[in-house]
Amino acid sequence: MSVYKGIDVSKWQGRIDWNLVRSDGIQFAMIRSSFGWGDGSKDFLFDTNYDNAKKVDIPVGAYHYSYARTPEEAVKEAEYCHSIIKGRKFEYPIAYDMEENGVASLGKERVSAIAKAFCEKMESYGYYVCIYANKHWLENYFTDEILDNYDIWLAQWTEKPTFNKPYGMWQKSSRGKVAGINGYVDLDIAYKHYPSIMKFNGLNGYEKTEKKPYKPTKKPEKKVYKAGNMISLENIKLYATATMTSESNCISGEYFIYDGKIINDRLRITNSRGNVNRKPIGNFVTGYVKLSDLE
Repeated sequence: MSVYKGIDVSKWQGRIDWNLVRSDGIQFAMIRSSFGWGDGSKDFLFDTNYDNAKKVDIPVGAYHYSYARTPEEAVKEAEYCHSIIKGRKFEYPIAYDMEENGVASLGKERVSAIAKAFCEKMESYGYYVCIYANKHWLENYFTDEILDNYDIWLAQWTEKPTFNKPYGMWQKSSRGKVAGINGYVDLDIAYKHYPSIMKFNGLNGYEKTEKKPYKPTKKPEKKVYKAGNMISLENIKLYATATMTSESNCISGEYFIYDGKIINDRLRITNSRGNVNRKPIGNFVTGYVKLSDLE
């Protein structure tokens, strides 16, 4: 599985040197756009962070911190968030950040209704949305309808996440250190190639394309050579030892792996399966062949 290293930032990180952030291996950033709704609820560094991250080709998403206590207020938050991010392109999701204790006290059904209202409104604007919450919230304050129908950005500051439902991103730490940022910053991992999702489906400000979504290419599996396996050779260089630089012969035909041990990138072979692993080695090994000649 391919994973992508990211951070999430807000005004609390101050002025960021995005060139240094990129040079430190960061592959995406989630940027706070806003919180609540109404005048003064925009993160005053959103525009700066968005523009400067884009200038150095760091893909970005955005997140809105929620104070909504009713679905109606959640719609207001979605409308406000949209007013800030519209006209821009985002390669990563627009996240609804839910973590207010006073909202959790409303219970699972009402919290879920609030999340659904925000997500549905943002989707109507053409955005790919996800829900940010910690493991406790996800397990106790959201219905299966929410968890099964919306992407999740899991916050769990631990060595390994233990949430047992699917999630697309994981906030793994709140105490990361990244070049270009003074102090601590949240560290994230993405498990999907979100840019291709947005571009292929025409979401988050992108026009729909006909290209297939990106799928990481699988690394070719290494061949395993086990003792006794037969190999067919055709004009392959044969060496008398594992270190000799010039070949003693070129051979063709069917041979057998003597013991499967790789020595100096070479394998021992023998001309009979009955000779496999027999001792002394010098009496039963035909010679050595390079792994690169067998690939």
